Amino acid sequence: MASWAALSPSIVEYFEGEDFYRCGYCKNESGSRSNGMWAHSMTVQDYQDLIDRGWRRSGKYVYKPVMNQTCCPQYTIRCRPLQFQPSKSHKKVLKKMLKFLAKGEISEGHCEDEPMEPTVEDAVAGDFALINKLDIQCDLKTLNDDLKESLESEEKKKGKSSKKEESNELIQSQEVEKKLGSGEPSHSVKVHAVPKPGEGADLSKPPCRKAKEIRKERKRLKLMQQNPDGELEGFQVQREPPSLFPAKAKSNQPKSLEDLIFESLPENTSHKLEVRVVRSSPPSSQFKATFQESYQVYKRYQMVIHKDPPDKPTVSQFTRFLCNSPLEAENPPSGPDCGYGSFHQQYWLDGKIVAVGVIDILPYCVSSVYLYYDPDYSFLSLGVYSALREIAFTRQLHEKTSQLSYYYMGFYIHSCPKMKYKGQYRPSDLLCPETYVWVPIEQCLPSLENSKYCRFNQDPEAVDEGRSKEPDRLQVLYKKAIMPYGVYKKQQKDPSEEATVLQYARLVGQTCSERMLLFRN
Repeated sequence: MASWAALSPSIVEYFEGEDFYRCGYCKNESGSRSNGMWAHSMTVQDYQDLIDRGWRRSGKYVYKPVMNQTCCPQYTIRCRPLQFQPSKSHKKVLKKMLKFLAKGEISEGHCEDEPMEPTVEDAVAGDFALINKLDIQCDLKTLNDDLKESLESEEKKKGKSSKKEESNELIQSQEVEKKLGSGEPSHSVKVHAVPKPGEGADLSKPPCRKAKEIRKERKRLKLMQQNPDGELEGFQVQREPPSLFPAKAKSNQPKSLEDLIFESLPENTSHKLEVRVVRSSPPSSQFKATFQESYQVYKRYQMVIHKDPPDKPTVSQFTRFLCNSPLEAENPPSGPDCGYGSFHQQYWLDGKIVAVGVIDILPYCVSSVYLYYDPDYSFLSLGVYSALREIAFTRQLHEKTSQLSYYYMGFYIHSCPKMKYKGQYRPSDLLCPETYVWVPIEQCLPSLENSKYCRFNQDPEAVDEGRSKEPDRLQVLYKKAIMPYGVYKKQQKDPSEEATVLQYARLVGQTCSERMLLFRN
């Protein structure tokens, strides 16, 4: 058993979905069904593995639609940024932004409907009704005592704990108690210093490059401005990876995404746009300093775009859905400069926040959680623009962390017209709901035209390779002890208990079931 000084394990409470609920997409009052669990804490690797099995988080609630029963099947979709080429409509959005920044021009004519997610609450409305009904908040002090005592017992058995290790464990246990008691992740993980407001690294500008590189690629880089300070705090700004996206030849090759985003602007521009990435959990100093301004943008967005009454988008709701996260902050040397975990990507126009993209940075991807923006700037198509910026951001992170090469866009819902826009970011793949392999979206669309629910894997013999094969190895936290399910089940007499645990094991797969701690009361 690893000590707390390494990394807290994922701790989850699973609840079987037994009823149908209101759907946030088609508004069917009893059409949505999903399974869900409350994550007290979660490692980024566990969450990566879960979303690769069709799970998705909203705040600290992690849910998985029952695909063959829910009214609007939700297929996990990912874009491949390294091969991404913007479409004509994408280019129009980027040019529209550049014209607005350069000259203050606002495109005339009717603005296309901005693609949007349902409200964060509506998307999992039924699941949260289930949460409230079951009152899932367990005794957090008991949970912490269980964890602490089980780990201390484990250390004593091994007889390897030095006084220094015991001291570290005690400190870490105190941090865990704070985390579990307050609903906030542990603050013990080191993260890079975050820029102060107004001093953050600006993702709308290219970074400082070495002189040799600049001379070598002068023609391509003349359209980009250099970061005057020469140093960045916490993370690198976006630029083209030379090896992946080489300089264009003089032929008619299409402009890259970076060319279109970072096109040169006159010195006397009408507007200035900055994009800053700030850690939201645990909240960084810059996140705290901009919290109220960010919340006000969210409130206006919910009221104008989603027609919420003024008293509905509360600070509590905003915090619960878009700020709280179970993901542990991790910052390994081989990872991205900003680290892994949950972030807000803030779009600053002329010194004020006009949009915020809520994202998770995971071992293999940037995962988009939600976007909200100032309705006064709807004419800039900020939903499309932010998605393109997040794709470019993923390409930038890939430069240092080569395995981080995908952009997850949440769920693709073919049966919901307003949600089909995600399929326009090509190339992209959909996750097979039965075998959990990725299939190019072009191969999936014909089947989806005929049926809302489809198995995309065309091999009839293929099975879920990550399925739970040895449920007895599943890790359970019960009565102050961590034990394999094989030991735990001998103490249980309730037949429904086994059905629930086995369902959980089937949905999370063998790997996660052995790493995550399933809390049983």
